[in-house]
Amino acid sequence: MINEHLPALQVVVPLLAAPICFLIPNKRLSWLFATLVSWLSFAMAILLVIAVNDGTILHYEFGGWAPPWGIEYKVDIFNSYVLLIVTAIGAAVFPYSWKSIQKEIPETHHRIYFTAMLLCLAGLLGMTITGDAFNLFVLLEISSLSSYTLISLGRDRRALTASFQYLIMGTIGATFILIGVGLLYALTGTLNMADLASRIPALEGSRTLEAAFAFLILGFGLKLAMFPLHLWLPNAYSYAPSSVSAFIGATATKVAIYALLRFLYTVFGSSFSFDYMQVHWLLMPLAIASFMFASIVAIFQDGIKRLLAYSSVAQIGYILLGISLVNVTGLTAALLHMFNHALMKGGLFLALGAIAYRIGSTRVQSIAGIGQAMPYTMAAFVIGSLSLIGVPLTVGFISKWYLILATLEKGYWPLTVLIIISSLLAVVYTWRVIETAYFQERPAGAPAVKEAPLSLLIPTWVVILANLYFGINSSLSTDLASHAALLLFGGSLL
Repeated sequence: MINEHLPALQVVVPLLAAPICFLIPNKRLSWLFATLVSWLSFAMAILLVIAVNDGTILHYEFGGWAPPWGIEYKVDIFNSYVLLIVTAIGAAVFPYSWKSIQKEIPETHHRIYFTAMLLCLAGLLGMTITGDAFNLFVLLEISSLSSYTLISLGRDRRALTASFQYLIMGTIGATFILIGVGLLYALTGTLNMADLASRIPALEGSRTLEAAFAFLILGFGLKLAMFPLHLWLPNAYSYAPSSVSAFIGATATKVAIYALLRFLYTVFGSSFSFDYMQVHWLLMPLAIASFMFASIVAIFQDGIKRLLAYSSVAQIGYILLGISLVNVTGLTAALLHMFNHALMKGGLFLALGAIAYRIGSTRVQSIAGIGQAMPYTMAAFVIGSLSLIGVPLTVGFISKWYLILATLEKGYWPLTVLIIISSLLAVVYTWRVIETAYFQERPAGAPAVKEAPLSLLIPTWVVILANLYFGINSSLSTDLASHAALLLFGGSLL
């Protein structure tokens, strides 16, 4: 019986838990409750992946109203994969949060933090699972508003500026998405994605449809930090509390990419998106500029968080490149990198949070000589960096390998060369951090540093070991990604 309601419970449980979390007077109990909810969400995501792994599509109608009149939640192999990414990162970040926020967020704001984290989780899961275009916009705003709050909680006053900048850019993106959805509704009279998909082919050539497409691409481009619409991301990741950087950095942009793919392939259809609108010729140069430009800029950053933020812009470029190749291998690479980048960037930000807990800073020079004092934390950072570069036996290698295969399949060998060059640039900017930690001496008079507490190390190493496990045994992630890619190209996820 409860399995029938899993699609709704996946969103409703964290959404209802958020105000309850705020009302719990004891801060530690509030954290324990939020952590329990995150683990429950992860368990539900696993059950949903198992339920749809054979190609089944689960439908849930709210209030008994059949679509397209009512709101429908739908789970297929594609969005179950994204649900797994979001909830897995949440299940690691929530237990990590308690110790991390003690030094990064004022005590009076702890309950606000856990409440906003649950709202952000609910919004991201809802965006992933909904089958209604307007409902997607509403849930996008829930996740966005809670993200602005979370970023502003940082002790650095620049966190407020970063949050405000993200608010302005995010509002512009959301407005574009709302205009796009509104134009589609005016044109078709429906908001249900499957119903939209059935009506749009007959409207090809409509200027209103083309305008709606353009607004949606720009809106989601802002939300996923597509170059050159990425300007909000470096400050947002740099000045947010470490646990917030880890959660948002690993999940928010991936869900925005999912929403973009859902509209490109399911709502508009691959024929309209790529044959008629030729959107891949827009995405490809922007993707190349993204991973080349951002990798170069990352080399010159003094703050490690900012370095990782620009690295995220580069990794988003790889995902967009996979989409722009318009072949099954490229789309598989893009979907794989969504999963793999969540693991690598989540692990790196968690390791960095452990460093910030002990040192109180994440500037490159501040970590001089901590390699021996914090061996487990720095080992986690090194493995995460190797994954970011794409070294074999890590998840980063798997998705980059698929991406290279996709470029060669299309005959675009210069792109293969650029992917390799950008990976070498990743060696340069990660090596700066590793060299400083292991081969430089601690400054004279600097306070002694000791290893991070287990409550920070355990979640960090769970995510880092996942980087190795799914790099060595990649069958689960590659099977899910390739299956989803095949179904998207075949239009079977309607």
